[in-house]
Amino acid sequence: MNNYVLSFSEIDKTQLLTVGGKGANLGELSRITGVRVPDGFCITTNGYLRIVNENTSLKEYFDKLSMLKVKDRATIGELSAKIRKIIENTPIPADIEKEVAEQIAKIGVSNAYVVRSSATAEDLPTASFAGQQDTYLNIIGLSSIYKHICKCWASLFTDRAVTYRILNGFDHQKVQLSVVIQKMVFPESSGIMFTADPVSGNRKISSIDAGFGLGEALVSGLIDPDIYKVKEKAIIDKKVSIKKQAIYGLKEGGTVKQELEPHKQKEQVLSDTQILLLEETGRKIEEHFNKPQDIEWCISDGLIHIVQSRPITTLFPAPEKRDGKPRVYLSMSHQQMMTDAIKPLGIDVFRIGFDMTGGAALIGVGGRIYMDVTHDLASPIGRGIMIKGIGSADVLIQKALKRVVARKEYIKTLPRGKTTYNMSGAMGKAMFRGMLEMQQILKAKNLDILIRWVADAKENLKNTKSEIVKVSGSSLFDYILDDMRKMVEITVYNGYGVGLASLYAKSKIDKNLKKWIGVENASDILSQAVPFNVTSEMGFDLLDVSDEIRKHQDVLSYFENAQDKSFFEDMLKVSGGTEASEAILSYLEKYGARCTGEIDITRTRWAEKPTILIPMILSNIKNFEPGAHEATLKRMNKEVETKTKEWLEKIHRLPGGRSKVKSLEKLIFVFRNYVGIREFPKYIMMNHYLLYKQVLLKQAEMLVQKGIIQYLEDIYYLNFKELGDVVRTGQLDYTLIANRKEDFFIYEKMTPPRVITSDGEIITSEYDKSDAPAGALCGIAVSSGVIEGRARVVLRMEEASLEEGDILVTAFTDPSWTPLFVSVKGLVTEIGGMMTHGAVIAREYGLPAVVGVENATKLIKDGQRIRVNGSGGFVEIID
Repeated sequence: MNNYVLSFSEIDKTQLLTVGGKGANLGELSRITGVRVPDGFCITTNGYLRIVNENTSLKEYFDKLSMLKVKDRATIGELSAKIRKIIENTPIPADIEKEVAEQIAKIGVSNAYVVRSSATAEDLPTASFAGQQDTYLNIIGLSSIYKHICKCWASLFTDRAVTYRILNGFDHQKVQLSVVIQKMVFPESSGIMFTADPVSGNRKISSIDAGFGLGEALVSGLIDPDIYKVKEKAIIDKKVSIKKQAIYGLKEGGTVKQELEPHKQKEQVLSDTQILLLEETGRKIEEHFNKPQDIEWCISDGLIHIVQSRPITTLFPAPEKRDGKPRVYLSMSHQQMMTDAIKPLGIDVFRIGFDMTGGAALIGVGGRIYMDVTHDLASPIGRGIMIKGIGSADVLIQKALKRVVARKEYIKTLPRGKTTYNMSGAMGKAMFRGMLEMQQILKAKNLDILIRWVADAKENLKNTKSEIVKVSGSSLFDYILDDMRKMVEITVYNGYGVGLASLYAKSKIDKNLKKWIGVENASDILSQAVPFNVTSEMGFDLLDVSDEIRKHQDVLSYFENAQDKSFFEDMLKVSGGTEASEAILSYLEKYGARCTGEIDITRTRWAEKPTILIPMILSNIKNFEPGAHEATLKRMNKEVETKTKEWLEKIHRLPGGRSKVKSLEKLIFVFRNYVGIREFPKYIMMNHYLLYKQVLLKQAEMLVQKGIIQYLEDIYYLNFKELGDVVRTGQLDYTLIANRKEDFFIYEKMTPPRVITSDGEIITSEYDKSDAPAGALCGIAVSSGVIEGRARVVLRMEEASLEEGDILVTAFTDPSWTPLFVSVKGLVTEIGGMMTHGAVIAREYGLPAVVGVENATKLIKDGQRIRVNGSGGFVEIID
C-alpha cells in the first residue's frame, strides 16, 4: 500500500482520517454486492498535509483564523482567500503526481473524471459538511486533473467551509482533506435518493428526486425535480415536474446547460421499473451502513450507478423497535417543558419514577422522553380520554393524535393492551380515593386534606434527607428506588383529590359565570396570588432577598466577580455579606433544588451554582421599589376581592341568586385554596432529585479515584441500572460512555417532534388561524388580557436582561423561570398548554399569555414591539 494514493478497493470505513468521509463511503459502497460504483481512487490526507506543512507561511493565517467568530465575516473572507491562493499556487510534489498518473493509466487516460473534495469532517453521522468543499466535473487530461486537485485542497478554506466549521466547533487544522478522483459517468438521468422520507421522517418511505442529465442541475436548484415516493416496494406518490433545462458533459471537457425540448420537459424522468430498482438498491446501501442514507445516483445506458452515499444527519432518531408492531409515541418532554436534550441518567430516573405511577411506558428517543400511547389509541375509550386529556398540556400534540386516529386502517394495525388510564391497580385505586376526597373537599370548605397531604410529603422528604447519606455502594440504588416509590405514593397517589377538586372548581366557576353574567375566563382573575403555590412564592420570595441585597453596595460590587466555589465564603468578607448570605442561604434552603430543565437530574441546581440567581436579583433591584412583594400581593388580592364582590352582587340579583351565590362562594374558596398546590408535587420531587444526585456524585468520586471513569459527569451517560452495576462490579466498557457523548452532541442540535411513530414518521399539526388577524402568530390562549410591550427573546434564563413592562418570549419555561415573571407584563412561549407551568404562573401573576407559538423565538426579534392577546391566543408584531 502506498503513501499517497488508495484505490476504492483498498478503502473501508476504518480509513476516515486517511480518505475523509466521502472517500470512506465510496470504498464501502464498492464492496456492496449488486451496487455499481464508478471506478476511482483517493489522494489521502497525507498529500494535503504535505502541501500545508511545506508552506510555513500558512501557520500564521491558521492561528488568526482560529480566533475568529461567525460574525467576523469580512476577516474570514480575507484570510480564507489568502490561504486558498497559497495552496492553489503550490506545485504538487513529483512523487504524488506519479502515483496519480499510475492510477489514471489503470482506469483509462482518455476517460473523463470527477475530482471531488473529501474532508475528514464530512459525511459523518454527527455532521454533514456536504457541499462545503468543491466538486469538478468532466475533467480530462493529467495536467487538468493536477490543477483541480490543488483547487480541491484549497476549497477546504472557502468562506462557507470555514464559517461552517466555526459554527460547529471544528478545529480548522484538525480537519484535513482527501481528494476523490472518479471516472465520469455521462447519464441520461440523475438525482438524489433518501431512504427515509426527509419530510415526515418515515423510515419505510424512500424519496427519490430525479432530473435529466447531470445531477448539478438538481443540486444547484436549476430545475424542479420529479419526486417519487416508494413504500414497501410500491410507488405511493409521484410528482412529475416541468423541467426546462438540464446540464450535460461535453466531450472536450466541462459541462453545458441546455434547454430541453418542450415534449421532454413534461416527461417522467424515470420509468416505474427504474424507480423500484433504484429503491431496492437504496435499501441494500441502507442495510450496509445501518442508517438511513442520502444517496447520489445516476443512470447511464439503463444501468444504475451510485456516486455517493452519506448518512441523513437531519432525521430525528426513530424509536427502537420493540416487537415489530407499529407504535405511536408522544413527547413527554413537551408536556414537562423540557425539550432540550437530556442525558441518559436523567431520562432513566424520570422514567423510573413515572413508571411507578402506573402510567404508560416511557422511552428515550433522541435525548428526549416519549410516552408510548399505542394501546390508548387502539382502544376507542382510551383514545377518547387520551386526546381530551392531552389538550390541557399541548394542543398541537392533541391535534397530531387526532390526525393519527383519522387513519382508520393504521389504527386497526396497532396492538392492544393496558391503557394509560386503566382503572385497575394502584393508579385506579388512587383515582377512586381521589374522587371521594374531592367530594369531601367540595363539601367541607376546609383545608384539612390539603394540610395533611403537605405535611406527609414534607415529613417523608425530611426522613430521606437524614437517611440517604447513611447508605452507599450497591445498596444505595435499592434505597433510591424504594424512596422513589414512597415519594410517588405520597405526592402523586395521595394528591389526586386535591388536584381534582381545584380542576372541578375551575370548570364550574368558568361555566357558571359565563352562563349567569357573561364573564369569560373568570378563573384567570381568581388565579392571581393564590396561597400554597410554592412556585409563584419562589418569585415573590426572591423580591425579599433582593430587598436585603440592595441595602449593601459592597455585596452588589462583589456580585460582579463572584465565584460559585467560594460564593458564601468570599461574600462574608465584604460589608453586609453576613446579612446577604443569610438571605440567599435561606432562599436556597427552600428553593435550591430548582433549576432550568429540572426534570433532568443531571442539571445543575441553584444550590450547586448560586451565581445563577445574581442576574435575577439585580433585575429585581433595577425594576422594583423596596417592598414590592407585599405591594404586589396586596394589589392582586384587592383586584380579586373587587371582582369577586362585583360578580356576587350581580348574581345575587338573578332569579335564585341567593342559592347561586352560596354555591359560587364555596367553589371560589376551593379553587383559590387548592389550585396553587398543583405545583407542590414537582417541588417535592425535585428536592428528592437533589438528594439522589448528591449521593450518586459521591459514588462517582470513588469511581474516578479507582480509574473506572475519567470525570464525575461520566455517570450521566449511564442509565440507573448500568450505574448500579458499575458501582457493584467495578467494571465498565468506557466506549459506551464515549459513544453516548457523541450521540448527545448530535441530539442537542435536534428539534424533537411532538408525535412520532415507530417508523420514525413525524406527525405534525397546526392551529386554526381563521380567527386571528392577518400575519398574527397563533398559539393557545392561556391567560386572558391584551398587553403591548417590548419583546425580550430569552433562550437561557441566566442571560435574561429584563425591564419592567417587557414581554418575555422564550421556547419554554419551567418553575425555575418563575422569578423572571415578576418583572414582565406578558408571556409568549413556543411550547405549552392550559395547565403547563408558564400558563399557570402567568394566570397567578395576572400576565396575558399565549403559549404553543411555534418558532416564536425566531419569528419575533428581540426588541420588537408586540401585542399579546391572551384571550384570543395570538401575537401581533407591531413594528
